[in-house]
Amino acid sequence: MTDTYTALVSRGWGRDVAKRLGLPQPVPLRRHDPAAPLLPGPALVIGEGASTEQLVSALEGWGVEVRRDAEAFAQSSRTEANGSGPRRLGAIVLMLDGVQHPRDLAGPVLAAGKALRSLAPCARVVTVSRRASVQDEPAVAAARQGVDGLLRSLAKELRAGATGNGVLLAEGVSADAPSVLGALRFLLSGRSAFVDGQFLTVGTAGGSLPADAERPLEGKVAVVTGAARGIGSSIARTLARDGARVVVVDVPAAGESLARVANDIHGTALQLDITKPDAGERILTHALSRHGGLDIVVHNAGITRDKLLANMDAARWDSVIAVNIAAQLQINEALLASDRFGEGARIISVASTSGIAGNRGQTNYAASKAGVIGMVRSTAARLASRGGTANAVAPGFIETEMTAKIPFATREIARRLNSLQQGGQPQDVAEAIAFLASDAAGGISGGVLRVCGQNMVGQ
Repeated sequence: MTDTYTALVSRGWGRDVAKRLGLPQPVPLRRHDPAAPLLPGPALVIGEGASTEQLVSALEGWGVEVRRDAEAFAQSSRTEANGSGPRRLGAIVLMLDGVQHPRDLAGPVLAAGKALRSLAPCARVVTVSRRASVQDEPAVAAARQGVDGLLRSLAKELRAGATGNGVLLAEGVSADAPSVLGALRFLLSGRSAFVDGQFLTVGTAGGSLPADAERPLEGKVAVVTGAARGIGSSIARTLARDGARVVVVDVPAAGESLARVANDIHGTALQLDITKPDAGERILTHALSRHGGLDIVVHNAGITRDKLLANMDAARWDSVIAVNIAAQLQINEALLASDRFGEGARIISVASTSGIAGNRGQTNYAASKAGVIGMVRSTAARLASRGGTANAVAPGFIETEMTAKIPFATREIARRLNSLQQGGQPQDVAEAIAFLASDAAGGISGGVLRVCGQNMVGQ
């Protein structure tokens, strides 16, 4: 779906008019391009100690030019300036894993602040810090939790498509753990274009980095429900792009569209009503017989039947619960009961920001999507013994056929109610799911990653 306003105000006279009138000025976001470098400029790394050096080494191994002094970079960029102006930073990585007191935040955070005006369009700011715990001393917990507030606030200050996100390390997880590096690379890359003001928590040292960053799912078998169109189709195509063999699942009524997606990605199609009692067994049987295994399950299928609760009937309520959460629970039970659901398996469910902050007229939908979040937290513990993970992705306003039917004024308001002042694309949701499906995310489980441009609701 197109956003004509964003295209209009991102260049030329449209940009000038929007600036004079004080209108929102969203810019086209930097999304994944395999031919492009990881960052549009050097990365400024602020911090000291062994963990900082570990991340510097990783960045340099990815071909990133690393700078350590903001003032020195500003001086050199002016000296090296060409006709297009001074060089710009592609990212700021702020190492805060060693803070022990809120006073410790001032030095590195204010140093980062001085470098913000040197950021390139669609740059990244990423904090790396420790997760606060009730076992921490009060001063330590205060400092660590303080990173949450400062990062989310900073993300709302950034402009020109830049984003701010964080990586949280559990105790005992080192900065060079595979999932820390995997999360850092994802957040720096174009794959995280519509992820803003969010944290990825690395709870264990598990995971492994792929041999080929462009094919991280090579050799994996994935199933995607609700894959005939929209976000589901984009998920299937992205998993296939990243190397997975994909089974696409949807209701028989969508068979023609489903077959087209399967043919495009050289996968297989399974026409199935996921609410049927044998849906889990049929999915597993198809994956095993056609592809020899099953490693990744993406629960994307979902419906809406919106009504104010005062006008809600049992049919609307029950149908949404049946498709959006009860079917996932039933399928997961079948998968977890089988020893053929692969070692290191991944379950990723599509939740919604409605399940976090609620939405008028969506008590049934919000209950189902909040239920998804509770389900993955519990399922994560059950998968841990086989090295598996369960996570959820919560989209905000995404440009789909469904949102295109929203009345114009309502749609325009919804598009602008986030820090990036635009709607996301189905690809943005797919990129987040593909990352969580990878081995690099093996240390991330039971979490919810919002893909919402830092929507102004909830966290």
